[in-house]
Amino acid sequence: MKGPGLFVGVVLLVLPGSALAQAATSATAGISGSRMSHSSATVAVASAMVPGAGQLLLGQRRSAVYLALEAAALAYYVSKNRDGNRQRRQYRSLSRDVARAQLSPTGPDGTWDYYERMEKYVASGAFDRLPGGEIDPEIDSETFNGAMWLLARQTYWRDPEVAPSPQSEEYRAAISFYLERAVSPEFLWSWSSNPAAFRSYRSAIAGSNSAFRNAEQTVSLLLANHFLSAIDAYASVRMRVRRDGQGATTLSATLRF
Repeated sequence: MKGPGLFVGVVLLVLPGSALAQAATSATAGISGSRMSHSSATVAVASAMVPGAGQLLLGQRRSAVYLALEAAALAYYVSKNRDGNRQRRQYRSLSRDVARAQLSPTGPDGTWDYYERMEKYVASGAFDRLPGGEIDPEIDSETFNGAMWLLARQTYWRDPEVAPSPQSEEYRAAISFYLERAVSPEFLWSWSSNPAAFRSYRSAIAGSNSAFRNAEQTVSLLLANHFLSAIDAYASVRMRVRRDGQGATTLSATLRF
């Protein structure tokens, strides 16, 4: 936050002449003793690095809450990340051992998008139906490559069912569109011969995505824990007990950024 500084005055207790006000004064005075030997910057940085560390320096019991939350969140993150990796290995193994076994067994691993496509289409379809000469795109729109060729025709041809001259600009544009998006020969696949494996693949990829998503969400919780612990520690050191002219005790916190 930029600017000369932000003053936040939080009146926590106004109890003139009461025994409870005296107790608050006495308790807060303890902060100005040994606990106040730590600067606000020191405890804030300590808590930012390890949630609860600043509170521990100040002798506050709630340090255990921050530390416990950090430990639980880290354990959950590690668990979900491990589970995501395990299921990712599983679906990649299924894709190579089953779907790609007859078509591209020695092909390289694909990108995340590639495995997502394998989840949505039973087969990639051929890249070039008639090898040799000009490329002949897959025409079965139930396959991934066939769907890409249909989309190319719908995008560039006046009538996707009537082919223009192969030398025409619209035909060449559709071919270029297809070549950019179609699955090439080293990545072809088909689940047609093993529907059960296809179901297992889809289950594994969904589980992996879910586990990684949960792990990412846990990172936000960890960051929030660090931030709140740092702010809490900083505010604790800045606390002061002030007594007004009528003898009322006011407990306030000053936060300067």
